[in-house]
Amino acid sequence: PSLSKTNEEISELLDTSDEWIFSRTGIGSRHFCEEGLTKLAARAGSKALSDADCSALEIDYLLCATFSNEYATPSLACLVQQELGATCPSLDLNAACSGFIYGLEIAAALLASGRAKRILLIAAEAMNHLVDWTKRDISVLFGDGAGAVVLEKGDDLLALRTSAAGKAAPLYAKNPQGNCPYLTQDADDCYMHMDGKEIYKFAVNAMVQDILQVLAIAKADPADVDYVLPHQANMRILEAAAKRLPISQEKFLNNMLSKGNTSAASIPILLDEACSAGTIKTGQLLVMSAFGAGLTTGACVIKWSKKTKNTEN
Repeated sequence: PSLSKTNEEISELLDTSDEWIFSRTGIGSRHFCEEGLTKLAARAGSKALSDADCSALEIDYLLCATFSNEYATPSLACLVQQELGATCPSLDLNAACSGFIYGLEIAAALLASGRAKRILLIAAEAMNHLVDWTKRDISVLFGDGAGAVVLEKGDDLLALRTSAAGKAAPLYAKNPQGNCPYLTQDADDCYMHMDGKEIYKFAVNAMVQDILQVLAIAKADPADVDYVLPHQANMRILEAAAKRLPISQEKFLNNMLSKGNTSAASIPILLDEACSAGTIKTGQLLVMSAFGAGLTTGACVIKWSKKTKNTEN
């Protein structure tokens, strides 16, 4: 989204400061979705289709990774389908911040089965609707955003792993309880709650284990990895994980300074920025890793074979 607010601007609303936020998170600013999540997701999807020289009518399946849809129903995917003019089956998946990796796994299965030849995967989140803006501990972490990819069958997904631990307490947000007179209402609110220390320990361990496992599955030498595209949650998490991995810390890309934590959208946004900047080039070996509420994790190894439109490389 176009609207962005710096730490200094947020400090005018909350009892916090740029130093307090940046030193703990590595975040300097984040974006706010004014246009609505449907239009934001559709804009990302439209750009991905254009980049792939593909029309919405050529898509066989539309997947949206999100847990912040503005509607309980219909799904964000169906709303985006309407915006884009697509006619294919469309559904949402909720694996929290691991949603993009989970979406890749579902897409890979659809492509391998022959049920689809071309899939549009969009990850989109409007996180700022889910946090309590009277408290600084969580509200300063998140940003809104969307990223999308068009997927076709190929040999470039070398390894992929997902997992779920089935644990709600460390990170959750409840739906509104309604007002049914026959049911006991939960007094808890619907804002996001997080145990930062537990998430930190879980995230660091998950990233290290998942990345090592997918590299082993792909039979790839860590030294051959060109870039790691991690979920952008907290700079301290990324630095701690990088120190425990046999991959140079300089290979860990991040855009946390200007985006914050955009949940499921963070990896595809980072991927798009790195490709547009020419950082990622054809033939390179990429590792993606994510973790989120659930507790879910996901990681994959991809050989990047897409050629950009303005270069032969």
